[in-house]
Amino acid sequence: MNYTITLTDTQVKALEWVAADPKEWITNAATARAQRAVADILPLLTAHCNANSIQLAVGEAAQVTQAYDLGVIKKYGSETSTK
Repeated sequence: MNYTITLTDTQVKALEWVAADPKEWITNAATARAQRAVADILPLLTAHCNANSIQLAVGEAAQVTQAYDLGVIKKYGSETSTK
């Protein structure tokens, strides 16, 4: 999935001061945060599936989808969001 963000000239200059490649830095930050979220989701799903005798999906992508499908997690900002 592609996302587009808009930065001011000042923001770009500031990022160039702390990162050789601001685009790479932004991509790395988002990728690392997403992987951390996956690492948080998988134990929640495993515990839920074990407690309810539900077969665990195979692979991280399928497991994250299963966690949503079973209501183990909700999108951020939802009333029952788990983080």
